[in-house]
Amino acid sequence: MDQPSLSSSPGSAPVSPWAPQLPPSAPEPPAPSPLKKFLPLLGGLILVIILGLLIFKVFLPKVQKPQEVTLNYWGLWETESVVSGVLADWQKTHPNIKINYSRQSPKEYRERLQSALARNEGPDIFRFHISWMPMLKNELAPVPPEVLSSSQFESGFYPVAKDNLKVGTGFLGIPLEVDTLALFINNQIFKAAGKNSPASWDELRKLALELTTKNSEGKIQTAGVALGTTNNVEHWSDILGLMMLQNGADPGNPSGQLAEDALTFYTIFNTTDRVWDETMPNSTLAFATGKVAMYLGFSWDVFEIKNINPKLDFQIAPVPQLPGTDLTWASFWVEGVSKKSKNAAAAWEFMKFLSSPQTMEKLYQAESQIRLFGEPYSRVEMASLLTNNQWVAPFVNQATKAKTWYLSSRTFDNGLNDRMIKYFEDAVNAVNLGKSAKESLATAAQGVSQLLSQYGVK
Repeated sequence: MDQPSLSSSPGSAPVSPWAPQLPPSAPEPPAPSPLKKFLPLLGGLILVIILGLLIFKVFLPKVQKPQEVTLNYWGLWETESVVSGVLADWQKTHPNIKINYSRQSPKEYRERLQSALARNEGPDIFRFHISWMPMLKNELAPVPPEVLSSSQFESGFYPVAKDNLKVGTGFLGIPLEVDTLALFINNQIFKAAGKNSPASWDELRKLALELTTKNSEGKIQTAGVALGTTNNVEHWSDILGLMMLQNGADPGNPSGQLAEDALTFYTIFNTTDRVWDETMPNSTLAFATGKVAMYLGFSWDVFEIKNINPKLDFQIAPVPQLPGTDLTWASFWVEGVSKKSKNAAAAWEFMKFLSSPQTMEKLYQAESQIRLFGEPYSRVEMASLLTNNQWVAPFVNQATKAKTWYLSSRTFDNGLNDRMIKYFEDAVNAVNLGKSAKESLATAAQGVSQLLSQYGVK
């Protein structure tokens, strides 16, 4: 019997017919995606990051002590003891923000301030005069909207603050006070003559003539009003500035009939009426000692007059007006924050506290403990709190109609004000020596123009 042949195709290995047959091989499954391998890891990483952020943002600030900040604050007129009460109130609610208040001397204050700011050693917060804006505008930070919006500033403070502190769309400071020029009346002299305080400049001039007394040699014994000169009339530059503004003249371009008339009227009390002259003592001293019936001054002059003569019987009246005018003169100080402050946010937070009605009222009360009254409130809404104060109300009542310019006396700036005043001083003195107002102002106008250009005032 033939054996089954174990044949195979040429070149192939022999295969046993009884060898178990393997089923056809199945296709291999696809390899898993690398992304699926990392998804659990990525999810865990995201969870760790979220937990870390929660710890950092929510839990750590609750257990970590806030970073302490010290703000340097340069003041001018108030002592450390006066402001200590409001600073203590601040510290209670802001234990991590300390205020280092330092009262500065007014002597060369503006130069020292700007020099310190230029060296990055200046204060975070400082007081400056409202007329210093052209000199300081590049060193002041604007009030943030969250502290005071534009609408809140304009409705909360007097127009003279808004007009002089606004640069662009922002305000470069917050006033804590306001002050205006007013007429001081010697009640004893007026009652003896049966006169009332004048409402107009014409009335004032007539009264000054009537109330002036002279000896047999023609020397003034009692002056009707302290006006007409520069050497012995306190605030003469403010008064002349007011007269120019009331007459519609532009002190920045003191030429033309309106400016000439204002200068002529100011000097007429010396040149023509002879109710005041350069032989008289300083006008503040003269008024305090009963040697002049009328005197123009600011609220702080009350303290000096009372200090010289506590028994003097006098009152405060509004400044005289020209027909159809209702305008007075303002001069006051403002608090600002340095543009270079490293803690500007904290500084503005403190300024918001300091300029609040509650803090202003407490500060006023502290000031009133050491003198007759505190700084008149800068906020319009607080005027009613001073209505019954015979010393403060007359100044505050005029604030809504006040303007100012760079003829503010006693700012001690050795800058824009003092240099401007010198040009007008020369003009007043020239008229008193016989020159015409036109000629005197022509010389002044050249210097005024150059000075305004130098300080970037348009």
